[in-house]
Amino acid sequence: MTKQKQKIKWRRYLPFYLMALPALIYIFINNYIPMAGIVIAFKNYKVTKGIFGSDWSGLKNFKFLFSSPDAFNITKNTLLYNLAFIVLGTLFAIIVAIFLNEVRSKVSRNIFQTLILLPYLVSIIVVAYVVYGFLSPATGYVNTHILAAFGKDGISWYENGKYWPFILVFVYIWKSVGYNSIIYVATLAGFDPALYEAAAVDGATKTQQILRITIPCLKPTIITLTLMSVGRIFFSDFGLFYQVTMNSGSLIDATSTIDTYVFRGLMERGNIGMSAAAGFYQSLVGFILILAANGITRKISRDNALF
Repeated sequence: MTKQKQKIKWRRYLPFYLMALPALIYIFINNYIPMAGIVIAFKNYKVTKGIFGSDWSGLKNFKFLFSSPDAFNITKNTLLYNLAFIVLGTLFAIIVAIFLNEVRSKVSRNIFQTLILLPYLVSIIVVAYVVYGFLSPATGYVNTHILAAFGKDGISWYENGKYWPFILVFVYIWKSVGYNSIIYVATLAGFDPALYEAAAVDGATKTQQILRITIPCLKPTIITLTLMSVGRIFFSDFGLFYQVTMNSGSLIDATSTIDTYVFRGLMERGNIGMSAAAGFYQSLVGFILILAANGITRKISRDNALF
């Protein structure tokens, strides 16, 4: 390409570069400059000495994190919960999106715009105090209305960990399905209606249309969102695992994840170096996992890979 053509191309795309500039500046300030703080993971951090003045500790912070007797449990919880969130969250988001897409052709635009917001509005009301309102041992709706109606005794939900894997998965799906379904609905809105019309003429049922047209067309979006979720599989929703459980000591074995464990360690011991080491470990593993998942995707379907 000649210099003249490069100059013309630069001028053509200059408005787009200028539009992206504020976001790029924000990402650089918020995401890249703080990366210098990674050195805290390898230092015995002292506030009085600062980040770069504190003494080096090598891998002691990582040793402290992984030598803990709780290391296996918190890692297992983090992975298993996130796997359930990815699989079930994707499944329910697609189901809701398909339902809304079917409704779209049968109602007016204003009604559809209201319907599409309902899953999102419903999902954002799931916070700690709402869950507590349902599960409170003394006044919770489940104990006082549902179980009482069947003549059952109330359950001390915050003292019995065996129920919480199901509760947390349910709350996560309820909380996230609205936002994720909107992404899928936006994808479905771009499909050519002629595909469905041709399938209907050929005698395809609604189920066959969903399996043969909708799902295959959604595949790139599903893969992209899944890859992004895989990259954060060693992270957890802090509000979900700490606030929704009310930080109950009886539930720690069933609900403790890497993030909540590090937070408790930080609050109890003030060990900032260990917290930084855990964050670095989570980011590094997430980076490796997303590269591996993307590599597998490229081998199966090159066009659907992120890069």
